[in-house]
Amino acid sequence: MQTQELKNVASQVRRDILRQVHACQSGHPGGSLGCTDLLVGLYFNSMKLAQDANGNVVFNMSGANEDIFYLSNGHISPLLYSILARRGYFPVKELATFRQLNSRLQGHPTPHEHLEGIRIASGSLGQGLSVAIGTAQAKKLSKDSSTVYCLMGDGEQNEGQVWEAAMYAPHHQVDNLIAFIDENGQQIDGPTEKVMSNRDLEAKYKAFGWTVLRMDGNNMEEVVATLAHAKSLLGQGSPIMILMKTEMGAGVDFMMGSHKWHGVAPNDQQLADALAQLNETLGDY
Repeated sequence: MQTQELKNVASQVRRDILRQVHACQSGHPGGSLGCTDLLVGLYFNSMKLAQDANGNVVFNMSGANEDIFYLSNGHISPLLYSILARRGYFPVKELATFRQLNSRLQGHPTPHEHLEGIRIASGSLGQGLSVAIGTAQAKKLSKDSSTVYCLMGDGEQNEGQVWEAAMYAPHHQVDNLIAFIDENGQQIDGPTEKVMSNRDLEAKYKAFGWTVLRMDGNNMEEVVATLAHAKSLLGQGSPIMILMKTEMGAGVDFMMGSHKWHGVAPNDQQLADALAQLNETLGDY
């Protein structure tokens, strides 16, 4: 896709996020809005996805010979659900069931009722990178040349399991893995610097043996270019970590930059004000 087309998709995905969370008055809009550009860049431009003879995406739990994405910070599920629906994994109208009783679209992603596009239950923070590393190693053992991606939050770096995984991947030369940390500087209890400072994540990951890149996660041009650059570095003995600077609530002015929108749904007027800032490009569900 061209950059403007990706931006159009991102605008619609942000509308989907807001409408999902508003409808059930529950969920996490802030981080979902902030990470939208990354997931649009991945699923609509960068990732190699399995397709049928007509070019429609198809889901196979094994993920053999296709790229795989794991959302470790699973609370931003409204974003992932919108991406999967808009990419064609399940009907867009199903987004209207978000967090409803008996819905497949639970508050944290789970492969419930064979939900297409979801391979693990996530949202118990700290576990996604370990799963991604295991999948990447399995691909290498199977002579599968496709790539594994994993997104984590910066608050998630407080979890000890992240650092066990961070040591493991370079030691075992898991060089078919691209991970991301959403550096929005906010977590549920406040700014990350006040809750528990991550200090210098770039220096830490480099010390463990990762190849570290940086990008503005809310600049689509930079997202596309950085993803392409990261892919060019695969297979050289080291996993890749992209430190992604974003604004929580990106795209909606009154939501940006505050942890207050981590897990709060907009009311009717706030929804209207937010949607007025975002173009409807693919049609609301």
